[in-house]
Amino acid sequence: MPDTRIALIGAGTIGRTHVRAAAETPEVTMIAIADPSPAAKDVADEFGIAWHPDHHALLSGARRDAVPDGAIVATPNALHVPVALDCIAAGVPVLVEKPIADTVAEAQRLSDAAARAGVPLLVGHHRRHNPIIRHARELVRGGALGRLVAASALSLFLKPDAYFAVAWRRAPGGGPVLINMIHEIDLIRFVCGEIVSVQAATSNAVRGYAVEDTAATILRLDGGAVVTITQSDTAASPWSWDQTSGESLSFFRTTADSHFIAGTQGSLTLPSLTLWRYPHAKGWEHPITQEIVAIERANPYSVQLRHFAAVIRGEAAPITSGPDGTRTLAATLAVKRASEQGTPQVLTASATPAPT
Repeated sequence: MPDTRIALIGAGTIGRTHVRAAAETPEVTMIAIADPSPAAKDVADEFGIAWHPDHHALLSGARRDAVPDGAIVATPNALHVPVALDCIAAGVPVLVEKPIADTVAEAQRLSDAAARAGVPLLVGHHRRHNPIIRHARELVRGGALGRLVAASALSLFLKPDAYFAVAWRRAPGGGPVLINMIHEIDLIRFVCGEIVSVQAATSNAVRGYAVEDTAATILRLDGGAVVTITQSDTAASPWSWDQTSGESLSFFRTTADSHFIAGTQGSLTLPSLTLWRYPHAKGWEHPITQEIVAIERANPYSVQLRHFAAVIRGEAAPITSGPDGTRTLAATLAVKRASEQGTPQVLTASATPAPT
């Protein structure tokens, strides 16, 4: 079977992560990068692939064999929808980095366009492809913890000052809620279930930028469980998925856990996959044991690319579809509204099937 040919549109930090993942994924071949920056051309030269100044040049290649089988859209958020719409119009399946769009209306517009055209659309919530997360989902959804009662996610890390040299990262929409907390919200949806209401508070007291640097969120899930997410990009802390999971070589790895899931029959901590249960009599006066669940680790970006290739070939349905990514976006935007208005935000029921 020939490799599935993938192109990258936008070669920033996440884009370069996709290039490296493609290099270690035998099922796909990265054939081109579309990005006007000299740094993007340098990346293309380094990996020996074609470079285009923009996605229009990529999609209108004179030779049909120069048009990719699929495209990854890793541009700045505001360009996700227009670039993805151009790919869909050209009949090219697309993997859009999170968030799928800036607004729910734009996300729905993109999802509807893909459905009408019959062109596959995936949203790049890469954690769903991490074997740790997939196994956690199996344990929670399979009843290993009993009835889910509570969960807590800590996403506390320190972004260096140089990170904010880029102007959009100091402006509304560039803070940790849309950039980072959206990962936590999608993880909770995927592992624990749908979110029905959101309460939140945010602060910009440390850096003083127009965008928040810290946020605290309470989520209520469909089954009645309550979830807290504490997020800050100005905290000297070991407790964040990026630092604990080992997904990225760019971050110093710690040995802490960052996610805690509790049920009536047991609890689970991540990313260590430590399962806590009572072996005999239950109750706080009795011994509780821990077991680290052994799994085979894998690069979630590489697994995601293999999945994208399977979707392109018609062998799989998207793990994170357009409507599913829209649901995660809606819950994330509700965090902003809840903080600004000081009132709980109730999410409307979704017709989207539960993710598989």
